[in-house]
Amino acid sequence: MGGGSWSTNVYDEHNRYKAAAGKSAFDYSDSMHRAGRSKWRVHDSLNPHGVNLRESRDSDDHPESNAIVVMFDVTGSMGQVPVTLQKKLPELLGLLLRKGYISDPQILFGAIGDATCDRIPLQVGQFESDNRMDDNLEQIFLEGGGGGQKSESYELAMYFTARHTEIDCWSKRGRKGYLFIIGDEMAYPRVNHREVGALLGDGLQADIPIRDMVKELQKRYHVFYLLPQAASYGGDSEVLGFWRGLLGQQVLELEESEAVCETIALAIGMTEGTIDLPAGIDDLRDFNVPDPIVQTVKSALAALPARQAAAQARVSGLALPGLDPSGRLGAGK
Repeated sequence: MGGGSWSTNVYDEHNRYKAAAGKSAFDYSDSMHRAGRSKWRVHDSLNPHGVNLRESRDSDDHPESNAIVVMFDVTGSMGQVPVTLQKKLPELLGLLLRKGYISDPQILFGAIGDATCDRIPLQVGQFESDNRMDDNLEQIFLEGGGGGQKSESYELAMYFTARHTEIDCWSKRGRKGYLFIIGDEMAYPRVNHREVGALLGDGLQADIPIRDMVKELQKRYHVFYLLPQAASYGGDSEVLGFWRGLLGQQVLELEESEAVCETIALAIGMTEGTIDLPAGIDDLRDFNVPDPIVQTVKSALAALPARQAAAQARVSGLALPGLDPSGRLGAGK
């Protein structure tokens, strides 16, 4: 997967068509809720059961692919996050491509629930470079469940990413991919082998402690956890302590949940070393990002170190995949 190029024109036209038809961007989820709980099921394209690998591969269109996984909690108050992501996809891609933060991004979207009580606790799309990433987002079911015990099944998303993805950026070039988990609760302390068998079909013989799962995942991925303060457990010291104990400075608090896309883009640029934080803030202002969003991103990333050596060689003025030579997003198909 991951061929083709993103077109903002196609994205805008698709949204206009849906609006004219009286449908939201998440029409699949809407239809499931209308049908009633007994008929809820994961969209076929997002069903993780029996999936061997989701692949981020190099191609003629994208010769140096870079894998980006964005997994978000769709329980309770977190249901607004995918709506924000869908609405702001052009801004995310614009920053990554037009500002040269990373070459040939291929983005996989997925959704996380609670395997102890939800009907659909894990949904996983494909790595895409074109408008099919928007299709994957729109096919996610926003269950809005959760068990109310301050934990969700983030560890299952980690397990899938660690053991069911193959990414050329790592296997060919030794460059890590990115995993962003957006949520407001803790993970369960162990990957439950019975849940893995039921949801994925894997024959896992024993549970995996969460710390071991994170270590395995971090061999191939930069792992971030984003916590919007407006969520149910935003700012919660126990939740923050749990994730900081696992991920350190790569736990990012967001005063404004609308800043998710911009925060992801700048976190990638800073980790890649293509920008430092002041340069990233300047880029947001170039994009006319509202000041509350700018300030949220600035605060969230203040403690994240940039790779200073590489930051001196920032990409500028190049015709990147998905852009025409003038640098306009959406020049592809």
